Formats: sequence, C-alpha cells, structure tokens
Amino acid sequence: MPNVIAEVTTEVLQAFADAWNRHDVDALMSFMTEDCVFEASAGPEVCGTRYAGREAVRAGFAEVWATFPDAHWGDARHFVRGDRGVSEWTFTGTRADGTRVEVNGCDLFTFRDGKIALKNSYRKNRPPV
Repeated sequence: MPNVIAEVTTEVLQAFADAWNRHDVDALMSFMTEDCVFEASAGPEVCGTRYAGREAVRAGFAEVWATFPDAHWGDARHFVRGDRGVSEWTFTGTRADGTRVEVNGCDLFTFRDGKIALKNSYRKNRPPV
C-alpha cells in the first residue's frame, strides 16, 4: 500500500484549486490517476454527472468553464486524512445568459498512489444572484 499521506497534502489540494482558478486543464489532469473519475455536482444521475477515464474527466472539467467562463473557487480550505481529502470553497460564476451563481460547496477526494482517483463535487442549490 503506497504512503499517500506523504504524497497528497493540503498544499497539493491548494495547487489543484489554483489550477481550477487558472482554468488550466493540463495542470488539473497532472493531479489525476489514469483511471480517474469526476462526479459533477449537477446532472441526471444520482451522483450528478459521472465522468470516468482521463478523456471524459478532461472534457467534464472543460465543460465547467464553458458553462461559467469566469468560474472561480474562493476561500478554499482543505484537509487530508489518509487516502481521503476535502476541499471547501465558495464558487462564483456567470452563465452565458448573464445569470450569476454564488454558492458554497466542497469536493470529496479519494487518493491513490499520490494522485486524485475520485473528485466528487457538491454545492448548494441557490437561485441566481
């Protein structure tokens, strides 16, 4: 069993969050395992929308910025315990129709071999501000 505690830290999760705010999909994918999964906060499935595999996850990440070109995750707070981690944040973004979103949310992570195997996102459901 690899020692993921030494490899995935709160600093790693902050670097991951920083890549989100730069809209840098290449940097984001460098944090992910080969068989990674992203479960988005919205979608038709009980888990939201599930993207499995590197190409699907990459497309799912890019879709967030297509929906919210000014997407930003602020006030990030992180913790890591063993092979699990959490990031809490406030998401702000504007859709193409001009509606603005500002909500609290979190990501629940599962790590393997020093990388993110699962990013499971949750956010509050709130009318546009």
